[in-house]
Amino acid sequence: MAETAGRLLRLLSLLQDQRPRTGRELAEHLDITDRTLRNDIQRLRELGYPIHAGRGAVGGYRLGSGATMPPLLLDDDEAVAVAVAVGLAEDGSTGIADVAGSAARALVKLDQIMPKRLRRKVTALRRATAIGPAVTGSTEPDAPVDAAVLDAIAGAIRDTTTVRLPAEVEPYQLVNWQRRWYLVAYDLEVHQWRAIPVARISATPGTRRFAPRRPPDDDLVGFVLREIASTGWKVHVRITVLAPADVVIARINPAVGVVEPIDAVSSVLITGADTLETIAIYVGMLGMDFRVDGPPELVGHLRVLGERYLAALP
Repeated sequence: MAETAGRLLRLLSLLQDQRPRTGRELAEHLDITDRTLRNDIQRLRELGYPIHAGRGAVGGYRLGSGATMPPLLLDDDEAVAVAVAVGLAEDGSTGIADVAGSAARALVKLDQIMPKRLRRKVTALRRATAIGPAVTGSTEPDAPVDAAVLDAIAGAIRDTTTVRLPAEVEPYQLVNWQRRWYLVAYDLEVHQWRAIPVARISATPGTRRFAPRRPPDDDLVGFVLREIASTGWKVHVRITVLAPADVVIARINPAVGVVEPIDAVSSVLITGADTLETIAIYVGMLGMDFRVDGPPELVGHLRVLGERYLAALP
């Protein structure tokens, strides 16, 4: 019985790659007779798998879509990818209502059936990852990350071991924001905290374990967003806004910049863009009084805009 069950699982795995396979090909791969194959196909159909059989030279068996959801077979990489994606959905990063509860239930089911070696990998990545705030209508391009790099970094965070990116760093937290991944790490070469974009980097094991340092901020997601706002644009500005921080925050989204309170009636906006002209237009759209702290070149762009608007009045 166990032999038959294992053979059925191997057969189902072959069929789930969506490529039609001939009976002879399947039988040879499983080392069984054609009759045994036909019996196994029938058993899978009785379990709810809609397996279609085509005739002719281009015919063969393929797995179709069914009216019910039958069990699903995943290889190791697929299982890890699904578990991580479901974990992100559970944290609310999809922006879709009622998904978090369903994702949590699916994640419990995955954890129950996942081998220990894979569960350890998934758990490390989930615990090492924080989710940044959602930005409605964002047009930021994706920055794909190699899953092996995330696995290596998450494992290093779990084991408190250094990693080379290529600089040797002490890794502390992965942050997923705007379909991009960042690593909060202490750079051992320049001796400072960094928010490192993970896209297009390699990760290899470092040389030693480390005792965790005090983080640069209690909110590491906020640390990453401030680093992006201060370094992630071609030009950067600092503006004092004559309004409380919570009022300014309500007017912008996290992709624009970071707001820091000064006192009860004023705050600082650190932001950036590709050009100072863009920032000059944007700050006027805040609808609040402000002062330019820097750079001084922004003042010239604001003056040109002000004169242009005044000249347009009757």
